[in-house]
Amino acid sequence: MEALGRQILVEFYDCESAKINDVEYIEEAMLSATKAARATIISHNFHKFSPYGVSGMVVIAESHVAIHTWPEYNYAAVDIFTCGDTIDPWIIQEYLKEAFGSQNVSSMEMKRGLFKVPQGEKLLFKPTVNVQEN
Repeated sequence: MEALGRQILVEFYDCESAKINDVEYIEEAMLSATKAARATIISHNFHKFSPYGVSGMVVIAESHVAIHTWPEYNYAAVDIFTCGDTIDPWIIQEYLKEAFGSQNVSSMEMKRGLFKVPQGEKLLFKPTVNVQEN
């Protein structure tokens, strides 16, 4: 079985509250983390909630990196989804751990889009076959 992508669900605990409540800081950290992994950034959007918390997403050609923070609990949840094998999503996790000052991290990796591939062939995350549109 081969997978189209990898999804890492990350729990960042014991973060620096001020950092994970600062929308501009989070935006810069997320963009820098995706660049460090050599991902191709397509777009990004971040929102600051009142009185605290930030949600945002970086859309990358390889899929996405999303975040929601709870500064009142010194906690941030991050979803890193990558397709193909051109980037290492764990680089993004490690970068954000340092950026948020997280003292405790829990992660789970899932393979997404599992397919049986004939021996000698490779699963392409961007197929060369034309797909019929409805």
